[in-house]
Amino acid sequence: MTLYAPTCLVNAALRAVQSREISLIPENEGARVVVSRSFADFTPQATFDIKKCDLHRLEEGPPVKAELTREQGLQYYRTMQTVRRMELKADQLYKQKIIRGFCHLYDGQEACAAGIEAAINPSDHLITAYRAHGYTYTRGVSVKEILAELTGRRGGVAKGKGGSMHMYAPHFYGGNGIVGAQVPLGAGIALACQYQGNNQVCVTLYGDGAANQGQLFESYNMAALWKLPCIFICENNKYGMGTSVERAAASTDYYKRGDFIPGLRVDGMDVLCVREAAQFAADHCRAGKGPIIMELQTYRYHGHSMSDPGVSYRTREEIQEVRSKSDPISMLKERMLSHNMASVEEFKEIDIEIRKQVEDATQFATSDPEPPLEELCNHIFSNNPLLEVRGTNPWSKLKSVS
Repeated sequence: MTLYAPTCLVNAALRAVQSREISLIPENEGARVVVSRSFADFTPQATFDIKKCDLHRLEEGPPVKAELTREQGLQYYRTMQTVRRMELKADQLYKQKIIRGFCHLYDGQEACAAGIEAAINPSDHLITAYRAHGYTYTRGVSVKEILAELTGRRGGVAKGKGGSMHMYAPHFYGGNGIVGAQVPLGAGIALACQYQGNNQVCVTLYGDGAANQGQLFESYNMAALWKLPCIFICENNKYGMGTSVERAAASTDYYKRGDFIPGLRVDGMDVLCVREAAQFAADHCRAGKGPIIMELQTYRYHGHSMSDPGVSYRTREEIQEVRSKSDPISMLKERMLSHNMASVEEFKEIDIEIRKQVEDATQFATSDPEPPLEELCNHIFSNNPLLEVRGTNPWSKLKSVS
């Protein structure tokens, strides 16, 4: 037997819908009245305790409390969840052999990219290694352009000719395939900032696998001598390819590696910790105090690259423990829910929206045409070449011999 609400109750419900107190969800028979909270019911801002940073050559470090507004929290959640879904889709496309070649995924480390971007300005500069998809997104490139670049299509951010390791955007210098080579480049970008006097900083990222290279220490030395506004950041995800940090480095205190440069060791799985530390580091550089080193203790869920299953040098239980105890997305979500800053339904709606965005981007990335052969030699020079180099003339007529 079906019971219908009296007319007076239906009218009252409709008035409540118009005032956004409740919502009506249509069903096969009649309408079901569902009570929901308005935005006024949520806590607009909260303060959270965060882990204290380990310090090197610093009397004071970042704060141990972080303020978070509801809008910021939802934005950080959306950013990290988008990167997560995008990387999982890249994993799927790679296994389907739609993405080929090198592919290094960022899932697990999302708090690093989201936290750093929240602390710096869009006009600041950033350069990283080959695990670059997350930073490409936070620097303003769409999911559609990233996935299309991974599939080698004309609509990719580098026109389908860069692939996973070579994506760029304004104030974002890649994506660099040579281990550690981006670090002296980042110091050079910081030198340009200092020379131009624009009060900008350069965030220079590298992994623990690159941290033992000589070119890093040469860059440290020059940056310290010239007091360059450079934030050197080691994303320590515990493994350089398949080698644990304990087997690769005599000292795993990467934040102390600059010796004469101040350093911070930060919980890289907490977006608020990363944000506060990155803000502290940026203020340090803008004050003319020279470079600073940050070590972000983080973790990657996938292997080093798609050719690495990731379980031959660590156990599945280790990975699952990090997922269950330290996942950056779950941590932020639980904080916001426990402080009444958002609802479970709201997070579900965001998740559905992101999944659709990624699916639409995938459709584009698998249907967009590949770049034509005649574009192979384009975009080598920024202007007309001053000298001829065999095989690189952008007007060469090429034809396939395959």
